[in-house]
Amino acid sequence: MPIYLSQKAFDEKWREIDYRKTTLRREIAEKIANAKELGDLSENFEYQEAKEEQGFNEAKIAELEMQVHDVVIVKESLGGQTITLGSTFRVFVGTTSKTFTLVGSHEADPTQGKISNESPLGKQFVNAKVGDKIKIELDSGTQEFEIIEIL
Repeated sequence: MPIYLSQKAFDEKWREIDYRKTTLRREIAEKIANAKELGDLSENFEYQEAKEEQGFNEAKIAELEMQVHDVVIVKESLGGQTITLGSTFRVFVGTTSKTFTLVGSHEADPTQGKISNESPLGKQFVNAKVGDKIKIELDSGTQEFEIIEIL
């Protein structure tokens, strides 16, 4: 299954992979070496903690490498008639104007206005046009979003 990311998010993942493979691996190896010098490894908290950190780091590297392997770069969509992956758009929610960007699920961050194309709200926005009203059921009741501009 493809993973949709902007070029910026893709580059950030590669920077994290590089950091984890070089700097962080080296730091963890030093912690393990220092802990080994303390003696008995079976009761050595520093050693056990460093080995756990090493395992977590290697698992994270593998996860990130799988993500970038299956990535589809989403180009930022400017303007246009309909909302698509990569579109930034403004909506009215009641009397408040909000700006959202439709992104892949691995890049979603609702606090930053980045909503996933796979989320219930994001699915409603796909292919919507200026003037469309999107209604969605939330725990607090029905919320209506009126699309006022595709940026």
